[in-house]
Amino acid sequence: MSTLKVSAIRDLSGSGGLDLSSGSITVNGTLTVSNININGTISGSSSQVIPSVSGQSGKFLTTNGSSMSWGQIEAGGGPKSISVYNSNSTWNKPSGIKRIWVKCTAGGGGGSGYGESGAAGAHTESIVNVENINSISVSVGGGGGGTNYSGRGGNGGTSSFGNYCSSGGGQGANRNQQHEGALGGNPNQGSVRIYGGSSQAHRNPPGLGHGGHSFWGGSSPTTHRRQQWAQRYRSHAAYGAGGSSGRNGERGGDGRQGIVVVYEFD
Repeated sequence: MSTLKVSAIRDLSGSGGLDLSSGSITVNGTLTVSNININGTISGSSSQVIPSVSGQSGKFLTTNGSSMSWGQIEAGGGPKSISVYNSNSTWNKPSGIKRIWVKCTAGGGGGSGYGESGAAGAHTESIVNVENINSISVSVGGGGGGTNYSGRGGNGGTSSFGNYCSSGGGQGANRNQQHEGALGGNPNQGSVRIYGGSSQAHRNPPGLGHGGHSFWGGSSPTTHRRQQWAQRYRSHAAYGAGGSSGRNGERGGDGRQGIVVVYEFD
């Protein structure tokens, strides 16, 4: 068998073709192949070459727009952790967290003693990119104090998460004028903004005014016969709910404190 040895193959123009040297072939110009059958591996520095599959079991091929690589398949898409705050504090970023979903609820207003109840704190939410943030201040509004017959219940406190969420506290009973209910808190800042639930005014029979409902749920119980239920069971109310009224002139319940919840994602 004869062997023809050449160093180059050129087209008629002499510009395009192939250069053959030391077992390699260099294409001058564009190589167009209709069908190709490879009985080996492909390697090189081109961004179009698929990275080696060795040791990449269970991974997927991904790109950053300029090159390809193998990516790790993560189990599930939910939060990796949750931080809950019932008082003023500082959120410190856990390792690997890149984004957070913040829910911020203010404190509820206090109830009065003759059917007038307190309103709920506002609720706001935001998603924050924290790749370049390590800590954020947290403020949680307290509940407004309950009061006796026709008194003015205390207003709930504001809750906030840095400059990303801010929720105003609910009004206390009788804050606008005597024997009236109260307005829910204002949602000051956030991608989602929800007013706190407003509350009930003076009514007969006395002692049946439920506090305003918050994003998380309802208020403490009321009663016509039993004493101090609104105050005694105020911790049964949802976070941010307004204080319910007292029985027949007794002290109304305190509003429920607010809450800040941070869902953390990698």
